[in-house]
Amino acid sequence: MVTILSKDWDNQMVLTDKTIEDILNYLDQSITKLAKDTMNSSEFHMDEVALKEFLFTQYDIRLDNLLQSKDSNIHHLESNMKNKIIQKKQKLLEAILKEYKI
Repeated sequence: MVTILSKDWDNQMVLTDKTIEDILNYLDQSITKLAKDTMNSSEFHMDEVALKEFLFTQYDIRLDNLLQSKDSNIHHLESNMKNKIIQKKQKLLEAILKEYKI
């Protein structure tokens, strides 16, 4: 798989739609696994609000780390890509909460 990246005027990487999609798919798998591990762990005892906040925060942190690994960040994405990320995040977290009946 070849992803074409180019540098913009302030030396940030310009990400393609395919790269963003790959990042989001990886992130979906990562957060889904995290939710499963958290729910099955006796070490974590969270109510609905705490779990939602934890997963939202982890999503944002992991997204930021993945974007930084591509020499980019959320502030350098076009608004349609930001909207896509927000929608995908919301759908993922709703699906996780529904799966675990939270």
